[in-house]
Amino acid sequence: MTAAALSRAAAHELADLAREASAAVDVLLADATRHVRARVGQNGKLSNAAIEKEQHAVHGLAWLATYAQAIRELGAYAERMSAEGRFGETEDLLTRIGLGEYLAQVFGGIPMNQGEIVRPADFGVTAREIAARHTPAVETLLATGNSAANRARLAELIGEGDATGYVGDPGLDEDMEAIRAEMRKFAAAEVLPHAHGWHLKNDYIPLEVISGLSALGVFGLTIPEEHGGMGLGKVAMCVVSEELSRAYIGVGSLGTRSEIAAELILAGGTDAQKQKWLPKIASGEILPTAVFTEPNTGSDLASLRTRAVREGDVYTIKGNKTWITHPVRADVMTLLARTDPNEPGYKGLSMFLAEKPRGTDANPFPARGMSGGEIEVLGYRGMKEYEIAFDGFEVPAANLLGEEEGQGFKQLMQTFESARIQTAARAVGVAQSAFDLGLRYAKERIQFGKPLIEFPRVADKLAMMAVEIHIARQITYFSGRAKDEGRRCDLEAGMAKLLGARVAWAAADNALQIHGGNGFALEYPISRVLCDARILNIFEGAAEIQAQVIGRRFLEGAN
Repeated sequence: MTAAALSRAAAHELADLAREASAAVDVLLADATRHVRARVGQNGKLSNAAIEKEQHAVHGLAWLATYAQAIRELGAYAERMSAEGRFGETEDLLTRIGLGEYLAQVFGGIPMNQGEIVRPADFGVTAREIAARHTPAVETLLATGNSAANRARLAELIGEGDATGYVGDPGLDEDMEAIRAEMRKFAAAEVLPHAHGWHLKNDYIPLEVISGLSALGVFGLTIPEEHGGMGLGKVAMCVVSEELSRAYIGVGSLGTRSEIAAELILAGGTDAQKQKWLPKIASGEILPTAVFTEPNTGSDLASLRTRAVREGDVYTIKGNKTWITHPVRADVMTLLARTDPNEPGYKGLSMFLAEKPRGTDANPFPARGMSGGEIEVLGYRGMKEYEIAFDGFEVPAANLLGEEEGQGFKQLMQTFESARIQTAARAVGVAQSAFDLGLRYAKERIQFGKPLIEFPRVADKLAMMAVEIHIARQITYFSGRAKDEGRRCDLEAGMAKLLGARVAWAAADNALQIHGGNGFALEYPISRVLCDARILNIFEGAAEIQAQVIGRRFLEGAN
C-alpha cells in the first residue's frame, strides 16, 4: 500500500473510533442532563433558585456538552481530511491525542478553570452508568491517544517546522486559505513588528493600519454586496479575526464593533438606515463602537438605567456607560438605553445609532452632553477603554434602530451568535500567537547544553498547546459554518467561545512558563499575550454567564 493509502486507512479507523466514542459521550451527556434536571426541577418546571444552588453542576453540564461537541468535530475533521487526501501524520497525531485527552477529562474531570473541576459524580451519574459508557472505542482512545510516544512524535514534527504556519492542516478550502495568507502577509508587515511597542506605550493602533484593513475589506467582510460589503460568510470572519489577532488582538478586534453594528442594522434597521450606514461601515469611512454596559450592571442588561427620553424629533440621553472600546475615534455608537421606565427588565430597552464627532486624547468627546475618562487596562490595548457619562446628549429620533421602541434587547440578542463566534476566533489567534512565541523561544534558548524543546516537559507543553489550539479552531470553524448555513447556533457559538477562551489562557500561561523569568519581563512579547489572553474569558459573555446559558439550554431540552 502507498503512504497515502495508509494515511487514509488510519484516518478511517480513527474516524470510526471517534464516532463510536462520540456516541458514548453523548449518552453520558444525556445521563448527566437527566440527573441535573431532576435536581433543579420543581413541579415539572426548572427552578431558578435550584439552578443557582446547583451552579457547579449546571455550568459543568455546559463544559461536558462542549467537550462532546469537540470530540464530534475531531472525528468529522478526520473524515473530511481523509476524503480529501489531506490527513497526514501530523493531522493524525493532533486528532488522536485530542480525542484521548478530552475523553480522559470527560470521565476523569473537566477543568472549568484552574481551580474548578467537574466530574461525572458531580452530575449525579452513577458508577454503573459511567462504566457502561466506557465502550471499546473509548477504552482504545484512552489507552492509545494521549500517550507519551504520541506527544514526543508530535513535538518532533513541531520542532522540524519554522513557526510561520499552523501545526497541521486547519482544513480550510482554497478560498479561505487565500484570505488567510493575505491577512498573514499584511499582519506580518504592518502589525507584528510594532504590536508590542503599541502595547507598552498604550498607543492607538495607527490610522494607517486601519486604512490598510479597510482596503482589504475587513470592515465589510460579511456585509452583503448590495450594501457595499464583500458578502462573505462567518467562516471568512473567523479566518480574518484569527489571523489578525495572531499578530495583535487589538487589530484582530478592530472589526468587531463594525460586525456588531452591521448585524444590528441588517437585522433590525429600516431600509433608510441600511442605505445610510452599511456602505459607510463596509468601507471603513465610519467606525462604530458598542455602548451597552453600565457600571453596576455588568452582564445584567435587564438592569440598565441609562434613559432615553423623546422630546420632539430627538431623544435626550442621560446615564453612565463603561467598558466602551475605541469610543474616542468612533463616529457612531450602537447605544442601548431605556425608553420606557415603566417596563421592567428587557422590555423597556431600545437601540440607537448615535452619531458623534471623533475626538482626541486631549478632547476625547467633543460633543454636547457627553464626557468620559480612560480606563487603564493590563492588555487588550490599541483602541483604549472608556467610561462615558451622558447628560443631555441628543440623538435624532430617526436614529432609533428600526424606528420602534422596546426592541433593543431583542435586536442585540440577534448579534450574539456572530459576536461569540468572532471572539472564539480571536481566542484561537491569541493562542496561536502564544504558541508561536513559546516554540520560537524553546528552539532558540539553550540550557544545560541543548535547546529547551529537547526537554520532555517543554515538548509536552508545546504538543498539548498545538492539540488544544487545533480543537478550538475546529469547533470555531464548525460554529461559523453553522451560522453560514442559516442554522440557529447560539449553543455552538457559546461552546466555541467558552473553550477558545480557556485554550488561549492556557497557551499563554504555558508559553510564558517556557520563557521562564524572561517571560515576566515586559520587553518580551509573551508578557503582552498573557495579558491579552486574560480578557477573552470575560468579554462577550463571561465564562460563567456563557456556561449558565448553555447549561440551561440543555436542561430545557436543547439538542
